[in-house]
Amino acid sequence: MPGGRLTQQERQQIALGLADGLAYAEIARRLERPTSTITREVTRNGGPTGYRAELAHRATERRAHRRPQTPRRTAAAVEAHGRDPEAVREYEETFTTVLMQSGVPKMMARVLAAISITDSGSLTASELVERLQVSPASISKAVAFLDSQGLIRRERDERRRERYVVDNDVWYQSMMASARSNALLVDTARQGVGVLGPDTPAAARLENIARFLDFVSESIIRAAEQAREVLYTKPEAPSAGAGGADRTG
Repeated sequence: MPGGRLTQQERQQIALGLADGLAYAEIARRLERPTSTITREVTRNGGPTGYRAELAHRATERRAHRRPQTPRRTAAAVEAHGRDPEAVREYEETFTTVLMQSGVPKMMARVLAAISITDSGSLTASELVERLQVSPASISKAVAFLDSQGLIRRERDERRRERYVVDNDVWYQSMMASARSNALLVDTARQGVGVLGPDTPAAARLENIARFLDFVSESIIRAAEQAREVLYTKPEAPSAGAGGADRTG
């Protein structure tokens, strides 16, 4: 399987494959590349309908010229654990791409991915600016969005700096925020039933939307609460009496 960056010829093959309606996995198979490589390449260069091989190639060359400090900046942090800095950087890009495909805007996806792959699970605004090489305003906007979606939480460290945190409870809170958003849609759809008249096709459509989202919201809440209890509740330590009974046995 070939490694390294995609060549211009490979990008042309990607463009042809997209034009023929091929899936990313099939294009990857023909190029003997990982599917994640094709997914990331297409997503960051206009998507399946806007991908242009020549433009993508030039954009990659520009990014390469802007990137020389990135490996040095991340290497010190990851080499202490024996990690390959280049592999970590590639994974961060893949994670970002998948988040974007799930509907998270690009800068917000970059921030969420960057925080998620740190061992501490948290970064400050200045650390994000340095890591992602973007403006403080871009970080501020991304953080505000992620906070509103329950995807990060804020806390103060010992130096009174605001840190943005991704941990197990953040994902639970995100599911709860999604359920609340669905509940608002349910209420709004049912308001429409009253406005449009209960016996009209439009009202029937809105009632179906409300019933569907209501069911989904209840399922999300139930599953999130069960997962939180099962996966993140620490088991109780055995009592002294139980331990003594074991030793006497």
